[in-house]
Amino acid sequence: MKIGPQTRFGRMAQALSLHPVFQRFGPAVMPRIDRAMHKLTGGRVMIGQMMLPMVMLEHTGAKSGLPRQTPLATMPDGDGFWLVGSNYGRSGHPVWTRNLLAHPDVAVVQHGKRHPLRARLVDGAERDAIWPKLTAFWPGYAEYQRMNDPSSPSGRVIRVFRLDPR
Repeated sequence: MKIGPQTRFGRMAQALSLHPVFQRFGPAVMPRIDRAMHKLTGGRVMIGQMMLPMVMLEHTGAKSGLPRQTPLATMPDGDGFWLVGSNYGRSGHPVWTRNLLAHPDVAVVQHGKRHPLRARLVDGAERDAIWPKLTAFWPGYAEYQRMNDPSSPSGRVIRVFRLDPR
């Protein structure tokens, strides 16, 4: 079976990710399932891979200093990765984005291989340039941004990070 956002399965998964029931329960359930699958398969498989390329982000807690693992969709780009802090369209930036701002040295595990990387927040003109590629890669990001209209009091600009080899 072909996978990805341009397939019928990918389009169905995207529609599901925007459904109010998924919006309520998916953000709590999906990461737990992906962490379990990642552990069981030695980092080779996550459920989210049926929709998009996935990585397990290894990062350090901004306040606690403790190691953290977060399963995330990614857009691979050469020997680096793009990460979008969409938080499933919910208000507020995901915690992992604060952690990357505080501790940019990270690693990702993709298909069982660990890659040490350095994260940097992409904003301004650079973010504006990559955003159309990210939304073409996963159109749900555009809807998530509309759900968080930056001009509203509770809105936000979704954070984008570039991860490059150290």
